[in-house]
Amino acid sequence: MSLHTLILIIYQVIVISTIIHVVMDNRQPAKTMAWGLVIFFVPVAGIIAYLLFGVNTRRERMVSQRSMDQLTRRSMSGFIEQGDLQLPEASRPVIDLFVNQSFSLPFNNNKVDILTDGYEFFPSLLRDIASARNHIHIDVYIFEDDALGNLVSDALIEKAREGVEVRVLYDDVGCWSVKNRFFERMRIEGIEVEPFMPVRFPTFARKVNYRNHRKIFIIDGRVGYIGGMNFALRYVKGRKQRGWRDTMLRIEGSGVYSLQRAFLVDWYFVDRTQLSDKKYYPRFEEEIAGGLLQTVTSAPLAPYPEIMQGYVRIILSAKRYIYIQSPYFLPTETVFFALKTAVASGVDVRVMVPRKTDGWFVEWGSRPYLREAQEAGIQILLYEPRFLHAKMLVCDDYICTCGSTNIDFRSFLNNFEANTFVYDEAVARRMQHVFLHDAELSTPLASMPKRIHPRFFTRLGESVMRLLSPLL
Repeated sequence: MSLHTLILIIYQVIVISTIIHVVMDNRQPAKTMAWGLVIFFVPVAGIIAYLLFGVNTRRERMVSQRSMDQLTRRSMSGFIEQGDLQLPEASRPVIDLFVNQSFSLPFNNNKVDILTDGYEFFPSLLRDIASARNHIHIDVYIFEDDALGNLVSDALIEKAREGVEVRVLYDDVGCWSVKNRFFERMRIEGIEVEPFMPVRFPTFARKVNYRNHRKIFIIDGRVGYIGGMNFALRYVKGRKQRGWRDTMLRIEGSGVYSLQRAFLVDWYFVDRTQLSDKKYYPRFEEEIAGGLLQTVTSAPLAPYPEIMQGYVRIILSAKRYIYIQSPYFLPTETVFFALKTAVASGVDVRVMVPRKTDGWFVEWGSRPYLREAQEAGIQILLYEPRFLHAKMLVCDDYICTCGSTNIDFRSFLNNFEANTFVYDEAVARRMQHVFLHDAELSTPLASMPKRIHPRFFTRLGESVMRLLSPLL
């Protein structure tokens, strides 16, 4: 037997063993088939890609139940103190779902502001940072070493010098291009800075695929932000000097407790330090007039994809309309079926995505989904002015959500994500107004014949990318 034949046999054994490993993992059939095709038809590179991005580590128990109970206790006490808590009947099934699945508690009396670009968000955040007296907690996917990133880091350093506790949690993959000296500068000034699941050999393969995509910022436990914006210049400056279009919620009230809990659990995850002091959950001496909200986190280690479940529950309960914004549209079969069911029931379903995304492979993978959605009766809108990075849903003037979750496989199943669900008519109407304003700047997919009926090779490329969409 020649050496070449022996190598070929060994390689075939490895391929078969790897495919068996994929099958035995019992993940979604679409994802299993996609990985099987990649491993079989892409020699060597397919196996390497699976080892780096496909190995499932969800069964690892990364946070003990005892630690979770301890970190939840303070937010639970704040929840119990809500003597006048009234749950709207229309929203109760969704609220109960999140409480039962992940113990995400609802909090009332919250003032919610909607910030729709970097020129609104960053000045607001910097003002709140400047007013901090006790602590600042930052949980972000990307913290760039650029003009805007340095502006934020300078503000944090100034507060640390004043004696304010400052903690920064950033995603190691999201900040791959950022030199360590950028974060070391903050550490030298007394800021606690930690990477989320640092990717280093030999643990590269099992960590690179599960990233902390959350954007949560808390000041003194009284003000919190959640949404889609990272710390990067692109949010205020992009093509033609216009930054990305994105959405953040600024929250004042007891609902910040749920943001705080999410951060403290993440901090324990990376630092193994339990921060459960009552100062992180300050009492609100004056009641803030506002609505009811609930912050929900999802993670690959959880038994159920909580945020995806919430989306499906809201979509199937819609009576009049559902408006969705997402930078990517690669829905799981469950979410896609729910959207089709809603539109078949007479619900006005509209999905807005950017006309051009920040990655051609994702854009091409999404095009067949968008055409199929259009054919099913869902109105597809392509946002024109700039890259739309917002992640939001609003339904029937009674519920809306904003956070870090995209309408794609990665956000629903692989990433650590966070969304705030607001059960308030006034906030829902404001979110609806934001969507309708953006719709005026969008082009309906139905009016673009080349996108509806692409040429053969374009359609073939799009279909191949759709086949791989569970892996994107």
